[in-house]
Amino acid sequence: MTALRRAAIVAVGSELLTPSKLDTNSLHITDQLNRLGLDVVAKAVVGDAREELTHMIRALLGRVDVLILCGGLGPTDDDVTREAVAAALERPLAEDDAITARLRERFKARGFAMPMPEINRRQAMVPAGAVVIENTKGSAPGLWIDHDGKTVLLLPGPPRELKPMLAALVEGPLRERSSGEPLVSRVVRIAGRIESDVDQVLQPLYREWAVAVPAISATILAAPGAIELHVSARASSLELVERALDTAVQRVVSVIGADVYSTDGGKLEQVVGELLAARGLHIAVAESCTGGLITSRLTDVPGSSRYVDQSIITYSNEAKTELLGVPTELLNAHGAVSEPVALAMADGIRVRADADVGVGVTGIAGPTGGTPEKPVGMVVVAVVTASDRRCRTFRFFGEREQVKFQASQSALDMVRRLLS
Repeated sequence: MTALRRAAIVAVGSELLTPSKLDTNSLHITDQLNRLGLDVVAKAVVGDAREELTHMIRALLGRVDVLILCGGLGPTDDDVTREAVAAALERPLAEDDAITARLRERFKARGFAMPMPEINRRQAMVPAGAVVIENTKGSAPGLWIDHDGKTVLLLPGPPRELKPMLAALVEGPLRERSSGEPLVSRVVRIAGRIESDVDQVLQPLYREWAVAVPAISATILAAPGAIELHVSARASSLELVERALDTAVQRVVSVIGADVYSTDGGKLEQVVGELLAARGLHIAVAESCTGGLITSRLTDVPGSSRYVDQSIITYSNEAKTELLGVPTELLNAHGAVSEPVALAMADGIRVRADADVGVGVTGIAGPTGGTPEKPVGMVVVAVVTASDRRCRTFRFFGEREQVKFQASQSALDMVRRLLS
C-alpha cells in the first residue's frame, strides 16, 4: 500500500469561478492534511463541466498520491464529480441500492409530503471499487477510491458536511496511510505596525529559527489595518512541533510587545469581546463614517450579547446632536470630524446606554468630501470609560471600504489597549 505524501485538491463548482463565491473548503483541507505531514502541492477550481474536470483529475493524479475533490455530489445535472471521476479512472458507475434506501428514508424522516424525487438517485451512483463514506450531516455520501497506487477522495461541498467527514478520515485511514512529518502553523496577529517594521524587528528571530531544530519558517501577510505572521514548523513528532511553536510565538510577543493582539489566529473583535466579558463590562458604540461596521464585527462573535449594549449610527450633524447630545456649538467650532466631537459622541453613547465603555468614530471615508485641512481618509476615534479618555486622529489610505475597515480595526484596537 503506497504511503501518502503529496496531495492535490480540486474544488468543483462553476459558482467558485465567479466573484460571488469563494472556495474556503480547500483551506480547511490543506490545514488538516498538513497536520498529517501531507504536502499540498496543487489546488484547482473547476466548473461544472465533466470534460474539464476529467482532464484535471487525470493531470493531477500523475503528480500526487492523494487527490481530494470537494463539491459536485448533488442530485442535479450540473453535479458531475462522480461521472468525471469514473471517466478519468475508467471505472463504470452503478447505483448502490443501500444509498438509495438511505436517501428515501432521509426524505421520509424529514416529513416531506412528496416521496424522494427520482433525480436524487444520482447521488447513489458509485464508481466500481469505491468505498462509500457515510455523510452524517447531509444526503450526498463521500467516496474513497484506491486506484493504481493512488487515492481519490470525493467529499461533499457544504462545509458543515465536509468537515466532520474529513475529520473522521484524518483520524482514521488518512492518518494510517500518511508517512510525512506533520506541518503545523500558528497565526500571530499584530495591530499598530506596518509590514516592513514587523519584518525588520523580527530579523534576528528569523536567523535563530533557520538553524533551530526543528527549523521554523515565517511568512508575513499584510492587509490594511492588520498584519499576520504565520509561523510554521515540521517534525516527526507533533508534540515536538507544538513545543517549538509555543517557544517561537513567545519570542515574537517578547519582541513585538503589546502590538500583538492574538497568538492563536483570533480576530480582534473576538479578543475585545473576551476582555469585556472577562471584566463584566458593557460597550456602546456611536458610529458615523463606519456606518455600523464596528458593531457588526463585535456582534459577529457568538455570545456578544453579554457585553454589547447599544449602537447608534449618527451620520448627520443633526443626529449627533439629537441622539448623542453633541452640542451644536461644538460641531460649528470644530466640525464633525474632530477630536472634541468624537469624544462627545463617545461620552453621549456611554451615558445614554449606561455602559462601561463608550466609543465614538467620525471621519471622511471618501472618495469625496475631503478638504486640504481634513483629507479623505481622516478618521477620529475616541474611547472613554469612567476613569479613562483616549482619542486619536488617523489618516487611512485606500478605497472607501478599506478606510472603513481600517477605522473599525483602529477603534477595536484602542478598546483592547485600554482594557489590557
